[in-house]
Amino acid sequence: MDNRKYRQGSFGEPVRSPLKPWEIVKIVGELGGYGVNFHDNDLLPIDASDSEKEAILKDFRKALADYDVQVPMATTNLFGDPIFKDGAFTSNDARVRAYALQKTMNAMDLGAGLGAKTYVFWGGREGTEVDASKDPRDGIKYFRDAIDFLCEYSTEQGYGMKFALEAKPNEPRGDIYFPTTGNYLGFIETLAHPEMVGVNPEVAHETMAGLNFFHAVGQAIEAGKLFHIDLNDQRPGRYDQDFRFGSESFKICFFLVQLLENSGYDGPRHFDAHAYRTEDLDGVKAFAAGCMRTYLILKEKAERWNKDAEIQGLLKEIKVSDPELESLCKGYSSDKARALKARNFDRKGIASKGLQYERLDQLTCEIIYGVR
Repeated sequence: MDNRKYRQGSFGEPVRSPLKPWEIVKIVGELGGYGVNFHDNDLLPIDASDSEKEAILKDFRKALADYDVQVPMATTNLFGDPIFKDGAFTSNDARVRAYALQKTMNAMDLGAGLGAKTYVFWGGREGTEVDASKDPRDGIKYFRDAIDFLCEYSTEQGYGMKFALEAKPNEPRGDIYFPTTGNYLGFIETLAHPEMVGVNPEVAHETMAGLNFFHAVGQAIEAGKLFHIDLNDQRPGRYDQDFRFGSESFKICFFLVQLLENSGYDGPRHFDAHAYRTEDLDGVKAFAAGCMRTYLILKEKAERWNKDAEIQGLLKEIKVSDPELESLCKGYSSDKARALKARNFDRKGIASKGLQYERLDQLTCEIIYGVR
């Protein structure tokens, strides 16, 4: 649920009439979607009166019930309003930082009232174009103070929320603090309540910087910090395109789906994507249905890959196990160090063995292309 003009493309006014929140719920429900997520002002305009907000919420709640749609996640728009032109939690102005906390607490109240258990933070304006204007150490401290404060607020209110931090390298700022998922994983360990905070990686954001999104998600899962995920697609080096999931990066999306399914990740598969500017409402519906269909297609292909006898046979050959060496390499002791130093390794013999990665990759491609 997102009417931000800059996400309609790199330039231009909106090409479609905005949908009312309840209309979006209706479309999602009719397509078989599980849930809808929103920024606070996507649902309730920032300057709406109390009576206007009440009417919008009444229609929204009715649509959720009528179409059996959930609200698993919510977030706050801390980037659109002019007050956030130089950041929200990291602004140089204490008044802006205080307003950002106030706005977020109100939005958390809204999200919790609709059933959201995950709260995402995307610092769209938390950055700079002019490095002389801010010491990044101050920005990090301000951001930490805000997340610590809001963790305490959630706990005091009994919301039981998990917080998910969303990284992005740039746009709409020249440089955004915490540009990658890895940056946030390091930052989380400095918080007062790291157990409450994880990450919300987005395909487009990591790909914009030329990074491998599959690897970023793998690191988040290994750390136990994948609390939410934004699925879309992107061409490297471009503006934030938010393409339909699986429409560009076939192989990365395949391995991403396989990772999510094999790892036991039980959170939402959230499609943070946008239909092309060329589309009318029917095209938007086709786009939304396409995101879900592509995920399910790749899920089936991942299951086929997991069961393919030749692929699994190659993996067994590639992965050389040696229980003795694995024991020596895990858990330091002086005896293990001496044993490893005394060990003779056939360096040339090990290096001479081909690993059959070409064959493995070709078989993987054949699975994705649907000929195997």
